[in-house]
Amino acid sequence: MKPFYVTTPIYYVNDRPHIGTAYSTIAADVLTRYQRLRGRQARFLTGLDEHGLKIARAAEAQGLTPQEFTDKMQLPFREAWQTLNCQPDDFIRTTEPRHKERAQALWKRIAERGDIYLGEYEDWYCVGCETFYTEKDLLPGNICPQHQRPVERIKESSYFFRLSKYTQPLLDFYEKHPDFVKPAARFNEVKSFVREGLRDLSVSRTSFRWGIPVPGDPQHVMYVWFDALSNYLSALGGPEEPGQAPLFDNYWPPSGEAMHIVGKDILRFHAVYWPAFLLSAGLEAPTQIWAHGWLTVNGQKMSKSLGNFLHPEPLAEVFGVDVLRYYLMRDMAFGQDGDFSHANLMARLNGELANGLGNLLNRVLASVVQKSFAGRIPVPAPSTRTSEDDLLQSEALRCATAAAEQLDHVAPQRALEAIWELVGAANRYVDRTEPWALAKRGETERLSQVVYSVLEVVRMLGVMISPFMPSKAEELRHQLGLDPLMATVSHDLWPSVWGGLPGGTLTRPGKPLFPRLDKDEERAALARLGITPDATTPASSDQQPAKPKAEKPKEKSKVSETAATENDGTITYEDFAKVELRVAEVLTAERVPKSDKLLQLSVNAGEAAPRQIIAGIAQHYAPEALVGKRIIIVANLKPRKLMGLLSQGMVLAASDDQGLCVTTVAGDVKPGSIVK
Repeated sequence: MKPFYVTTPIYYVNDRPHIGTAYSTIAADVLTRYQRLRGRQARFLTGLDEHGLKIARAAEAQGLTPQEFTDKMQLPFREAWQTLNCQPDDFIRTTEPRHKERAQALWKRIAERGDIYLGEYEDWYCVGCETFYTEKDLLPGNICPQHQRPVERIKESSYFFRLSKYTQPLLDFYEKHPDFVKPAARFNEVKSFVREGLRDLSVSRTSFRWGIPVPGDPQHVMYVWFDALSNYLSALGGPEEPGQAPLFDNYWPPSGEAMHIVGKDILRFHAVYWPAFLLSAGLEAPTQIWAHGWLTVNGQKMSKSLGNFLHPEPLAEVFGVDVLRYYLMRDMAFGQDGDFSHANLMARLNGELANGLGNLLNRVLASVVQKSFAGRIPVPAPSTRTSEDDLLQSEALRCATAAAEQLDHVAPQRALEAIWELVGAANRYVDRTEPWALAKRGETERLSQVVYSVLEVVRMLGVMISPFMPSKAEELRHQLGLDPLMATVSHDLWPSVWGGLPGGTLTRPGKPLFPRLDKDEERAALARLGITPDATTPASSDQQPAKPKAEKPKEKSKVSETAATENDGTITYEDFAKVELRVAEVLTAERVPKSDKLLQLSVNAGEAAPRQIIAGIAQHYAPEALVGKRIIIVANLKPRKLMGLLSQGMVLAASDDQGLCVTTVAGDVKPGSIVK
């Protein structure tokens, strides 16, 4: 298996890390930990982009030299990644001598091939993007489409890279590497841009000095994107001849597999300019580029003016580092836009983590094992094994395989969905087998089989959650009496066989893995973050989102429509358009006390906070079986109370003689999407 190399973007140091940069970094950390669990060599790079006009101006505004400014600003990034338990193997700064040397080496290789020439450039320049735009790319009034600010007209002597020469070579490369950019929709955008034809790219500046000098012409500094992109090689000691840079030889293609994780706003630089530079230099391009979307906060775009630019450290302090890591990977489909919702975070904490995994461990380990087996893992009794045990074992192996496949395809959200299917299956197994009742009746042999089966599932879950929640995984293993996981090359630790939990092991039960927050604690948590509950509360029933206007039916009189409706039971299009059907993801599900028929669901319907729905499906579904599923709801149904609980919608389901089936949606359809 090839060594695995994953990188984040190198972040600008003109501000502190926010939840968007944390998302990229946590994703890279999760993938690295996963690959190491599989016995693979893995290397994780992050760092800082410290050159360019934007940095020079920010430093000047603070009365500092650019180097003083970047030395100061790099500390919050290092501290943030340490707080979030992200463990990069390397943290590169573009002001380091090692980077300067290797970036200049890449320039020389390209220049020697005749792909860099001196000319003069004039166009519109955005300082925020550190890039030039043509007028057709700008918004009216010469406004940058990304930063919504006026651009500047710059004319200067410049070195150019012959990007136009690589239009067809890039298209040929894309054809040979159909998975080069993910998700596929982003790749289509890249290919469409290149097919329009590329023009040569200005790759040096003379209007400012804060950058890497061009080899042989120190009056020019390198264009910041040429400088920044080369960090992926310079951190490995490349470009270099074979045998001169062991890390480069080992991790960069074709010897290794290199993946860049970037935001969609900088995809063009990575998917067009970067492979063109590498093709020119006679080097391999990275294996894959993953472009994730943008994050909003409680339904609003992150903005300094709105005061909702979230920084990760306070969130980690209030909710816990692993809870934050879990939420970011669980609530947002990788590659798509997402919304950070404080209410959704608390719903997942209370539902999936506390009621799901935490409850599974606690309900067996803290009581039954201590009372019936003197605190030791029981040795299973195969003679008492039933089809229930066989089903749980097969489900455990199926979910472990599915989760691994999803992580191999960089779908952390889907991997966690598969893992929580197993959490649900194990909790249902406990409900059906009732180990407390077996203990009361003295059926010790059967009890040993049941308890072992549950705790073996918990052991497997502890391995599978470790890339996402490393500290909680270690705490879980500690309570089971197991040592911390130690990943080693060529040794695959991912669960693939049943029975890895040693019988007789002395357990060490402790406090709940995930303490549940009651309503007062939720309000207190938000208050510590300076957030009022109203900021995360969904609109009231009479303030639902406006529905799209229905199209008028063609050429039909009101008289004939009314008559048809009265006679044959049909409805008009306008009648149908009144019903607002939306995709919703089930966050939590619980039985309604004193009711055999009702479940209390908390669902994400694409709004600022989850909504509650009371559904009469308890006789057909265990609560855990619904968590994580995307269902269809009637979103604009007038709220009503059932058993004293407010229901804000209706779940669609179909029924026949065989029972009832909730209508679900396959794929990564975004919660809140209209069903038409």
